[in-house]
Amino acid sequence: MAIYSRTRTPHTPPVTVAGAGSGTGATARRLPSLRHLGPNWYATVMGTAIVATAGAALPVHVPGLRGLCVVVWAGSAVLLVAVLAARAGHWIHHRDRARAHLLDPAVAPFYGCMPMALLAVGAGTLAVGRDVVGHPAAVAVDTVLFTAGTVAGLAGAVVIPYLMVVRHRPRPGSASPVWLLPLVPPMVSAAVGPLLVPELPPGQGREALLLACYAMFGLSLLATLVVLPLVFARLVHEGPLPLALTPALFLVLGPLGQSTTAVNQLADVAPGAIAAPYAPAFGAFAVLYGVPVMGFALLWLALSGAMAVRAMRRGMGFTMTWWGFTFPVGTCVTGAAGLARHTGLTAFTWLAVALYALLVTAWAFAGARTLGGLFSGALLAAPRPLPPATVPTT
Repeated sequence: MAIYSRTRTPHTPPVTVAGAGSGTGATARRLPSLRHLGPNWYATVMGTAIVATAGAALPVHVPGLRGLCVVVWAGSAVLLVAVLAARAGHWIHHRDRARAHLLDPAVAPFYGCMPMALLAVGAGTLAVGRDVVGHPAAVAVDTVLFTAGTVAGLAGAVVIPYLMVVRHRPRPGSASPVWLLPLVPPMVSAAVGPLLVPELPPGQGREALLLACYAMFGLSLLATLVVLPLVFARLVHEGPLPLALTPALFLVLGPLGQSTTAVNQLADVAPGAIAAPYAPAFGAFAVLYGVPVMGFALLWLALSGAMAVRAMRRGMGFTMTWWGFTFPVGTCVTGAAGLARHTGLTAFTWLAVALYALLVTAWAFAGARTLGGLFSGALLAAPRPLPPATVPTT
C-alpha cells in the first residue's frame, strides 16, 4: 500500500555455498520476487475482509448479499495466509531488507497493517465465516487471531512511535497520514473484541474483556488526537500531498469510523457484561460520541474525495496506496450501521448503504489493478527513488 522514499540497494552477487540462507548474497538470490514485498501488502487483506464484515453489518436485507460476504471472507482468509507466508519468506530470505524496512520512516508505520489484517479476518470469521466452519470453530479462530492481533497491535503502538523518536527523526512539516497506521490497531481490537464478550462465561472474564476494549478505544483515540493536528498542519502549511500519496488521506477515516463502530459494539454487549448504571451509560455514550464523530468523518471524506479527484485530474496513476480507499471507508460503514441500530434513524441506514456501495467500488478497482500489477511484476519490482523532500506514502 505504499511507495517508499528510499534508494535501490546495490546488486549483491550470489553465494554458491549450499544451504546458505542468511547471508546477504544468498538472500538476494533466493525468492527474489519477495525482496521488495513490504508490510503494506497486508492492506489487501484488510480491504477485502472489511467488505465481508461491513456487508454483514448493513441494517438492510439484500438478497444474496450474505452469501457473497461469505465468499469475500473466504478470499480474505486465503489472502491472509498468502501474505503471512510471503512476509515470512521476506524475513527469512531478505533479512537485510526487512530490517531496513523497520528502520525506514517511510515503511515502518505499515507494520501496523499486520495486526489489523489478523483482527479483520478474525472478526469476519465470527461474523460470516461461521456459516461455513460452524460457530465453535469460528470462535476458536477469532480468539486466536484477536489475541495475536491485539498483542501485535499494542506492541506496534509503542515500538513504531519509539523508533520515530529515537531513529527516524522525521523532519518538521513531514507529518503523513500513514503515521496513524501503528496507532489504529488497538481501536480495531476495541471494535471487534465485543464479538467475543458473549462467548465468555458471565462474570469477571466478560467485564474484563469489555473494559479492556474500552481502554484500547481510549488509547488509540487519544493517540490519534495527537497525530491528526500534525497531519492537517502539514496540509495547510506545505500544500497538497504528492499525487501518489493522496489516497493516504482516507486513512484518517480509519480511527474515526472504527471508534464509532467500537462504541456501538461495546454498547451492544455491555448489558450482559457490566452492571448498572454503567451498562445504560455505554448505550448513551455510543450515540453522544458516534454522531458528532461520524459528522467529522463525512467532512473528512468530502475533503479527501476532493483531493483525490484533483490528483486524478493531474495524472495520479495506480499504486498500492489505492487500498487506502477501502478499509477506512469500511469502518465508516460499520460505524453508520451501529448508529442506525441505536438511534433508529433511517438516515444512518441509507448512509451505511451509500458508503458500502463506495467501499465495494473502491475494492473492485483496487483489487483488479493489484492483480494486473502482480501478473506484470510491476508491484514486486524495486521501488523507484523519490526526491529527498518527498514524504512517504501508503
